[in-house]
Amino acid sequence: MSITVTAPGLASAAERVVREEIAGVDDACSRFRKDSELVCLQPKLAAGATVSPLLAMLVKSALDAAAWTDGDVDPTLGRDLEALGYDRDLAEVQLSPSGTVIHDPRVQQRSAGWNQVHLVGRKLSVPEHVRLDLGATAKAVAADRAAQRVAAELECGILVSLGGDIATAGPAPEGGWQVLVQDMPGDPRQQVTLRAGHAMATSSTQKRRWQHEGRTVHHILDPRFGLPAEPVWRSVSVAAPSCLQANAFSTAGIVRGFTAVEWFDRVGIAARLVDARGRVSTTAGWPKDGNQHEGESMAMKGGESDG
Repeated sequence: MSITVTAPGLASAAERVVREEIAGVDDACSRFRKDSELVCLQPKLAAGATVSPLLAMLVKSALDAAAWTDGDVDPTLGRDLEALGYDRDLAEVQLSPSGTVIHDPRVQQRSAGWNQVHLVGRKLSVPEHVRLDLGATAKAVAADRAAQRVAAELECGILVSLGGDIATAGPAPEGGWQVLVQDMPGDPRQQVTLRAGHAMATSSTQKRRWQHEGRTVHHILDPRFGLPAEPVWRSVSVAAPSCLQANAFSTAGIVRGFTAVEWFDRVGIAARLVDARGRVSTTAGWPKDGNQHEGESMAMKGGESDG
């Protein structure tokens, strides 16, 4: 976690607010904690259970992300991640910073899981065989909520970065928020300017890797197969009006592989995609020359996808 505020004297107060928001989201939906609300309610969800306003909002955000991406971002992959060994905090999982990610396209394609989840108000119903994993979208929501709360309560501008998910709120510093876009040391790098109130997210197939049954796997799964997406892209970065939107489309870009470029251009997603050989592709107004950019055309043109 890192934060930057336009009023340095408010940094400590801003950090307290951000940590409160992160803790609240973790309490609501962590699948690694036996005492989280989501885990505690799991036995009741098949029959339907009333959840807290925060958990309801987190589930709705995850379902929104699934709808925007036509199911490329699916919150029902908890069992698949557990089957791959990601059943506890990643720091406790054996990490593998290098190696080839195995993707087996021969696995039978299956039906979408996210449209089996039903949320009406605060009444949540999830089939017994489904385990929700809200991790990616919940982190993005936490960044959005934290930034908005700091700006409202402390009356300053703020940039919150939570592991690749960046949200801003309030006034930006003169010249805008300067963001260095680079996934791993040695990867192509670029500095861009993010406009006040906008967000950015980077999804990576180079990080969050571990060994499972003698092969290297990563955490971004293709919902069609429940297995790690083919690592066409090292990383996908997206700029959008909210971190939730940026995260949803950056993750979907990994899942879609080469077809993501045409899709992003068609629906107006400003993105920077780095392939396995380090070659950079950009879409829908993302600056190509590495210079600072005004940021306005880096905002996603629409919140929904037709692709």
